[in-house]
Amino acid sequence: MSDASKDRSTASSDAPNAGLTKTLELPANIFSLRRLAWPLLLSFAVLGVIGYFTFDVSRFTQALRQAAPLFLLAALATLVTRIWFSGWRLSHVSSGRLTVWDGMRAQLAWEFFSNVTPSTIGGGPMAAVYITQDRDLAFGDSYGMVVFTVILDQLWFILTIPVLLAGTFYWEVIPAAAGDVGLWTFVAYFIGLLLWALLFGYLMLVRPVFLERLARKLFSWKVLRRWRKRALAEVRQLRRRAQILRAQPPLFYLKGFVLTGGAWMSRYLLVVFIIWSMYGELDAVLALFRSVAVLFGSLVLPTPGGAGGLEGLYALFFGPPLVPETLMAPTLLLWRIMGYYIFIMLGVFLSMHHVQKRLRRQRDTTPSQPAVSGDPAPSEPALPDGSTPSTPDTTASS
Repeated sequence: MSDASKDRSTASSDAPNAGLTKTLELPANIFSLRRLAWPLLLSFAVLGVIGYFTFDVSRFTQALRQAAPLFLLAALATLVTRIWFSGWRLSHVSSGRLTVWDGMRAQLAWEFFSNVTPSTIGGGPMAAVYITQDRDLAFGDSYGMVVFTVILDQLWFILTIPVLLAGTFYWEVIPAAAGDVGLWTFVAYFIGLLLWALLFGYLMLVRPVFLERLARKLFSWKVLRRWRKRALAEVRQLRRRAQILRAQPPLFYLKGFVLTGGAWMSRYLLVVFIIWSMYGELDAVLALFRSVAVLFGSLVLPTPGGAGGLEGLYALFFGPPLVPETLMAPTLLLWRIMGYYIFIMLGVFLSMHHVQKRLRRQRDTTPSQPAVSGDPAPSEPALPDGSTPSTPDTTASS
């Protein structure tokens, strides 16, 4: 991806996918009011329950006297850096086919799709469709960018999870309220996530041919045979992408990894700065570790954007004694506004703008009907079968 000739060869190898640019469309129901409303209502419902049992107006008013607005500004800054690093990363992996601004716009769309689809699915495939339509690229190219971005995330997890597990020996990363069963459940989950990240990175960067072999065996089963052709085509695309990725120089990976770290650190620090803005005695190191644990835990939540489940994880990890009880609901509300609700609003605006741009483009490219003026043109004599004689196409030869 760091070389123009490779880009041209990639485009030619994805020639069959180029036609998908005109046929791929984002699902219409992705913007439906029902799809957008129910996760928001679920999130508000859990937030309301937490607030009902923990919030006290008088104690909250007293706590606000020690508020530090600068930390709230720092929290807002993490929103900007999160999108900026992510957009820069998409521009980097696209080898310049996306500008940083294009990448930021694509990342906002990705965040939106992730927040209206289950966390276990993510918004990657729909983000690839968005990039395809927005920049008129082949779908194979857009999907390759998304896949490599996911690989960079997995590499970041490979580095972060051991640090998180090591931290459990020095800090109470998993709250005592989770109990021994909760502690070992989380530890087992983190280890499983680490093993998955290692396996995914190994298959994509070292042994991509194994993916095709596995797919051939898996889809040879009678119950899956109807999807065999499509699945093998997708796996072959991934294999070609993996070969391109393996040819990149170390500096390409280093820059991508640094940009990935910047994006994820912005996510981790958001909740730390929000709580710090209201509670100056916060153990910031412990809060940072718990922020990492909560975001990793959200990866397996089945609801869109982790709605409902993330609020529950927040109450578990950021409740007393780390954070005073009366501050739980206000800080949770701010965290969800900055990390969830705002991306849904921005995503709706961006997606509607994208749809309008697509409609304008279609109107501009649709040939207009010839104006009728004066007497109508004489009709062609009819053939015996009732049809009219065809007119030679002179545009083809020219």
